[in-house]
Amino acid sequence: MSSRLDDELSRLVSAGVLRQYQADSIRDAADAEIDAALADPGRPHPQAAAQAAQAPGPPKPKAPPVEAHPNALVEVLGYIGGALLLGAVALLTLANWGEMGRAARVSTGTTAAVVLLGAAVVLALMRRREQLSSALASLGCCVAGFATYVAIEGETGQVAGVAVALALAAVGLWWLEGSSLLVATFGILAVGVLVITADVLTPDTGSAANSAGIAGTGFIIVAFVFAMLGLVRDQATSWSLAGAAMFSSSICWLVQDRGEIMALAVGTAGPAALLVAYGRTRRSSYAVVGCAILLVIWPTSLYQLTDNMAGVAVGLVVASGVLLLAVLMLSRRRSNE
Repeated sequence: MSSRLDDELSRLVSAGVLRQYQADSIRDAADAEIDAALADPGRPHPQAAAQAAQAPGPPKPKAPPVEAHPNALVEVLGYIGGALLLGAVALLTLANWGEMGRAARVSTGTTAAVVLLGAAVVLALMRRREQLSSALASLGCCVAGFATYVAIEGETGQVAGVAVALALAAVGLWWLEGSSLLVATFGILAVGVLVITADVLTPDTGSAANSAGIAGTGFIIVAFVFAMLGLVRDQATSWSLAGAAMFSSSICWLVQDRGEIMALAVGTAGPAALLVAYGRTRRSSYAVVGCAILLVIWPTSLYQLTDNMAGVAVGLVVASGVLLLAVLMLSRRRSNE
């Protein structure tokens, strides 16, 4: 199969026109067509068959154009409705939190979660508005976690809230496969890392600076989880979020006592993987996230290590040289292919 078809399919997947499984199906069909043509030389070539199919013939009645504006309007209205409901719950809770009893707090959060999740389930069962269904489910997972925390309270409530929200998000990812659920899962896992670090793994006598390394390790695990999710779900979103998790880990290591070297290592490994992925797939999100991490972590880490601008400048020159070398190597490899 030609690399031109690979490039075009990658561009369509990156632009959101196709999903990865659709691109894989087209690629497999093209491979099968080529193999069949090689096995049977007398078989008409696909391009010749396509040209024959395009030959002038009796005019066919034109189907009326599909009007997409009402569908888009309905989806936008759904997003606005879900956001307004969440905003109303937040305003009501913040304005009356001190006056609301425990039952009122729990019922408010539970009702909002049931409405959001119920709307997502109905849309999914009707097989309509997949993106809207995923977005509503994402909001519902977070609200359900908050309602669980309010119902139980304390450190146990925080852990239970994260567990409930994460379980609902996992079910949503398995069923709906929406990118917004990946973002919600990342946020829930990030909160979970901080909750477990502060309430479970860090002793009461420990300092925040020393516990930051534990959180940094937790974010590395989150990055690994999203790297694996990218193999079965939206790869561009999953791997970009994995890069964001590596960035969060680097920030935590910067807070940790004498953690600058680890911050540099983590802040370099994540962008390096993303830039390699960009070189292979040409998905711009990988390059944007990877370069953004490098531009933040390298100057900050080097300044903490050297405590002078000259050291930062030298480090940036080194980073620039590594990146330019990587660009040359990837470009040479691409030209050889």
